[in-house]
Parts: sequence; structure tokens; C-alpha cells
Amino acid sequence: MSTAARAAAPLSTASTSTSADGLEPNRPGRGQRSSPLSRVAFVVVLVLLTAVFVGPLLWMFLTSFKTPDGATSIPPQLFPRPATADGYRPLLDTSSQTPVIRWFLNSLLAGVANSVIVTATAALAAYALARLDFPGKRVVFGLIIATLFVPGFVFLIPNYLIVNSLGWLDTLWAVILPSAGGAFGVFFLRQFFSSLPMELEEAAEIDGANRWQTFFRVVLPLSKPGISTLLVLSFLTNYNDFLWPVFVLFSPGTLTLPAGLSILQGAFTINYPVVMAGAAIASVPAIVLFILAQRNIVEGVARSGLKG
Repeated sequence: MSTAARAAAPLSTASTSTSADGLEPNRPGRGQRSSPLSRVAFVVVLVLLTAVFVGPLLWMFLTSFKTPDGATSIPPQLFPRPATADGYRPLLDTSSQTPVIRWFLNSLLAGVANSVIVTATAALAAYALARLDFPGKRVVFGLIIATLFVPGFVFLIPNYLIVNSLGWLDTLWAVILPSAGGAFGVFFLRQFFSSLPMELEEAAEIDGANRWQTFFRVVLPLSKPGISTLLVLSFLTNYNDFLWPVFVLFSPGTLTLPAGLSILQGAFTINYPVVMAGAAIASVPAIVLFILAQRNIVEGVARSGLKG
């Protein structure tokens, strides 16, 4: 064997004795599977978390099909015996004083309109704070952030007086517009816009696009996860709001769902199947919306914190 062959032999042996990532074969590498015990523990934790979050929803749904006595029986019944849909009948009667379907539609309309207005105003303000240079920019952004630390109860009386002076009491405008300029949306989208590569906007400007064209044709299409996340969060915030609609909505035909469901509770007794049936109807849009937008929500929340 020649000298070159004898010199290459140890090198080839050493190269085959090490793994692709430079680790010894007897050491656990990054590509190795985890132990069966750790996988079992991971599955057990996921099952417990699923039970914690899904359990109340399942209990609410099953209770809505119970009788009033079965809903309050001791020990509690897991499954309705007998199963009945009597809890849903008074809610579907549009001629009664509890038109739940009307409340449901009012909540959907108010939530969609509010989320669209919040996202539109927040996107414009956030882009200006993220990309434009103007005097007092940091001061303006600091004041916007400072409003996040003010409790919402402080704005109840001022907003009520404004809504009353505009003649919007007992109308859906009272629950759509007062919260249309929230600071959270500006902060959230500003963080998201700041994480986008500046080179894309500079390339659009070189191609002759002005600021508005760059915003609508480059920034917004790249910001679909952040926009979708803010739309969902704004919708759920308005859809689940209880305190403000109670202050400004009075007649049964204009109530939203959270405020209207409080009427279903009597002064001395509570018909739990009816209340749970109303809560089950109210939870459908939130569940469907989260399932459809789950991927965008996760990506939007993750990317909004990459750069501040």
C-alpha cells in the first residue's frame, strides 16, 4: 500500500465514525427520537390541557339539552337524561321579549363593523408610526401606548355623554364607533409593520410607486397575518362586550347577545338549560372564527414581537 493510501485510511475511518452533525455515534444527536416516556408525558399534558379548555364547552352544550331538574341534580349528570331541546325553544321565538336570534344578528353586525373600522384606522396610524419620519413621532407613539394603561371604566361617562349628544343611544352605532380608535391595534400593527423588510418598499419606490401605492400593494398584502389577527381580536372584543351595551342599549330589539342573555336569568331562579342554550349559540361564531383563522393568529402574534 502506498504512503498516500495509508494516510487516507485513518481519515476515512474517522469520517465514517462521526455523525453528519459532528457528534459521536454513541452520543444523542439532534435527529434522534425522544424517549417513549417523554412522548407519553407530552401526550398526557396535551390531553389534560384539552380537557381544561374543551370541558367547559362540552358541559355547556350538554346542559343545554337537560331538563331544569337535571341541570341542578345532585350528583351532577354528565349526559342529559332525558335529552330535550326545550331550552332552545324560547330563544328561537322572535315574537317574545327575548329574541335571541335578533340579539345574535345585532352582535354579528356590530362586531364585523367595529373590527373593520378598528383595523382600517389602526393600519393607517401604525404605518405612519413605523415608516414615516415627522416631528414628535416618539411623543405621539408614547401617548398612544400610555392610553393602554388607563382603565376602561374611566371612559364610560365621557363616551356616554358623547353618544347621547349625537343621538345614538339605543342604536347599534353606540356599540360600533366609540371603540373604533383603540390604541392596541395601532401598537400591534406598528410592531408588525416594523418587522417587514424595508428593501421591499424601497424597491417599489424605485419602480415609481408612491407612498399610498406602496402601502396598499406591498405592505398590506405582506401583512395578512397581522391584519387577520387584529380583525379577529377586535371582533371578539366587541362581540363579547357586556358592560358598555348595558349602558347604551335599552329596548329588546337593539340589544346585543351578551347584554340580552342577562335577561334570561331571573331574580330568584335561573333556568340553566335556557341560559346554557343561549351561551352555546353565542359561542358558535367565536369557535368557527378561531378555527378558520388559527394559523394567521399564531403567525401574526409571533411576527408582531420580532422587532420593536
